[in-house]
Amino acid sequence: MTLHGAVELRGITFRYDEHEVLRDVDLTLDEGELVLVSGRTGVGKSTLLGVVTGLVPRFTGGVLTGDVLVGGRSVVAQPPRERAHVVGYVGQDPLAGFVTDSVEEELAYGMEQLGTAPGTMRRRVEETLDLLGIADLRARDLRTLSGGQQQRVAIGAVLTTHPRVLVLDEPTSALDPTAAEDVLATITRLVHDLGLTVLLAEHRLERVVPFADRICLVTGDGGIRVDAPQPVLVDSPVAPPLVHLGRAVGWDPLPLTVRDARRRARSLPDLAAPPGVPAPGGAPLLAARGVTVVHGRHVAVRELDLTLSAGRVTVLMGRNGSGKSSLIWALQGTGKRRSGTVDVDGADPAALAPAERRTRVGLVPQTAADLLYLETVDEECAAADTGAEVAPGTCWALLDRLVPGVDRASHPRDLSEGQRLALALAIVLTARPPVVLLDEPTRGLDYAGKAELARIVAGLAADRHAVLLATHDVEFAAHVADEVVVMAEGEVVSSGPPRRVLAESPSFAPQVTKVLGDPWLTVEEVAAALGDTR
Repeated sequence: MTLHGAVELRGITFRYDEHEVLRDVDLTLDEGELVLVSGRTGVGKSTLLGVVTGLVPRFTGGVLTGDVLVGGRSVVAQPPRERAHVVGYVGQDPLAGFVTDSVEEELAYGMEQLGTAPGTMRRRVEETLDLLGIADLRARDLRTLSGGQQQRVAIGAVLTTHPRVLVLDEPTSALDPTAAEDVLATITRLVHDLGLTVLLAEHRLERVVPFADRICLVTGDGGIRVDAPQPVLVDSPVAPPLVHLGRAVGWDPLPLTVRDARRRARSLPDLAAPPGVPAPGGAPLLAARGVTVVHGRHVAVRELDLTLSAGRVTVLMGRNGSGKSSLIWALQGTGKRRSGTVDVDGADPAALAPAERRTRVGLVPQTAADLLYLETVDEECAAADTGAEVAPGTCWALLDRLVPGVDRASHPRDLSEGQRLALALAIVLTARPPVVLLDEPTRGLDYAGKAELARIVAGLAADRHAVLLATHDVEFAAHVADEVVVMAEGEVVSSGPPRRVLAESPSFAPQVTKVLGDPWLTVEEVAAALGDTR
């Protein structure tokens, strides 16, 4: 496939109501280049991507000025469907973009709309199934796939049309670490071998920085800063743990890969190991015994036992499709169990009325929009305060801690994915139920928001709540976990303290562990140890 030209944004300004999201933005993407878009939650990363795809302002409202060129030709006046053969787009919520029922049909759909020859369609479907490692899913109903599996299918459905430009909004946010690396390696191969131009927004920079040619930092004042990763990350508040580790120990230049950091680490002085004191466990607040969950013929959870104790944070990990979300819904009581028992303070949540269930077990699902139904953020927060019988402003204060500056008058659907998640978190945590279940709670949150969420979770544990948190975010797990439970094929395959479970797994080890080895988990531990030696 021969590609010509690049993507150019010329003088792009976008205003939504009275808020200027982008101002006089100029950006050129070269052929065969991967550009990483980063920045704080809600600063306009998705808006920038939407300008390239044509979704902004056609489906968002607002006023756009400036020009967009693909291959030297202006496309700013073209609707998204007329750009589809040159600009492929995968959004944050893949399920919302599916138009067919099965994986194979979804991969073929875009080519059907473009009139691709049947023989070519068949070949491309097979190539894409193999490329993304989803051949075993070809006949599966899209609605039965895990979030990460859906994300890979969504990427595949775009790749089959062979676009010139691929625009990805948080493409690895729902993927386990191994699957994320596989997808990013695949995208990089397309960039290098086929000259594909990729514009990719992502909050978990530790995953993407090694693959990026340049970083486009959306600054929050309407502007952008574009440069190679090294100069952008030197002083950026949005930086992965590896960069913070380099800053803590004074490395110059900063390492951007684990391999580089491991070489630098040989010169570090001997450091006293961090204290490994586990949090004391309190009384069991939730006890699950023999829980089995079945979807059709697929056994998602198989005779699983789990106890959640007061004052402890349990982190649930495992590859996509291992059964984490199915288990969480079963524990909350809404998800149907084939067998097994769940006990919360003498009652089975499945047998309780929804209102009473929420007072005992709070759940924030992967799809945060499921909890949002009112017209404004302010109304959602006020309803949460009233329902929880707490002081007015409690929910809003939580939201502002997670993502500062959200407009109270905004409709929840107009928020970014990260802002919607933060609002759902604030609503559930306002009620402070004894047992809190969080399914991928860091998706769409920047590093500052995740740090604040970690403090909120620690506060819940200190107040003797039990927290179960399912995540693919190994860095977040390293900060909050008292215990880590790893699932595979619906069963527990490993459990114990994070220093053992995370460190012993190449897939789930955080960056600091990969560089310094066991027992190090976080940059804060290293900084404290260095302080003791100086």
